Amino acid sequence: QVQLVESGGGLVQPGGSLRLSCAASESIDRINVMGWYRQAPGSQRELVGHITKTGVTSYVDSVKGRFTISRDNAKNTVSLQMNNLQPEDSATYYCNAKVITIVPLDSKDYWGKGTLVTVSG
Repeated sequence: QVQLVESGGGLVQPGGSLRLSCAASESIDRINVMGWYRQAPGSQRELVGHITKTGVTSYVDSVKGRFTISRDNAKNTVSLQMNNLQPEDSATYYCNAKVITIVPLDSKDYWGKGTLVTVSG
């Protein structure tokens, strides 16, 4: 039942920056983990990074040092700051919310519709 809406995608030159935003329909402090994924044409969707309730972040090696995930609980948003973008970063970026319960044991994923990032120049 969690609704997610991404925004901020666009066309940038190599070395440029973009900031993506994910707006959630409910308080993100009730969501176990929020993350960003991306999918390029002809490729499978891959994890970019995620952030926990306490603000602990993790990233794939290919974006570490260039991308930063942050959260604003008051605004129910999660952001992805992308710096020094390269052509291989071109993809549709998706916001993900993961809700985990132990009674019953279950895990549910909620997804936004994605926002397109193109790095060219």
